[in-house]
Amino acid sequence: MKNLLCLGLTVGAVLLAFAAGSAAGADNPESKEIPSMKLGAFSVSLNVKDIVASRAFYEKLGFRQVMGDAAQNWLILRNGETTIGLFHGIFKGNLLTFNPGWTSQATPLKEFEDVRAIQRKLKASGLTLTTEADEATTGPASLTLVDPDGNQILLDQHFN
Repeated sequence: MKNLLCLGLTVGAVLLAFAAGSAAGADNPESKEIPSMKLGAFSVSLNVKDIVASRAFYEKLGFRQVMGDAAQNWLILRNGETTIGLFHGIFKGNLLTFNPGWTSQATPLKEFEDVRAIQRKLKASGLTLTTEADEATTGPASLTLVDPDGNQILLDQHFN
């Protein structure tokens, strides 16, 4: 729980810093234009020790399973617009997850920014990716990167 709270505080601090930086960026000659990106639906993917116990815990917070299979070691839970993924043995740590092409309710968007287009913008901004989507492909693909505090970020596109 402490890690989740810290993650929430870190994300909050990043958003506040971004907002402050955006306002200050106009006066800063060294600031670069940040390309607009539509990252898609956001969720937190948690690396859990016991998926059954974790599901029971989050259900007490009002979350309900909407996807996944505990026998396959993954579940997606939702409470209103808030989505969390529970993963046992699939990821090394917790992830901030974005799904290009999905709404917060995991319904496909007719138009969206492909993960490869987002990847090109991230790289052009000088970010280092830890895994990359294959530029020679179309459809489902993913990429990962790590923020300055060591938080892993996954962009995971599930369809064309």
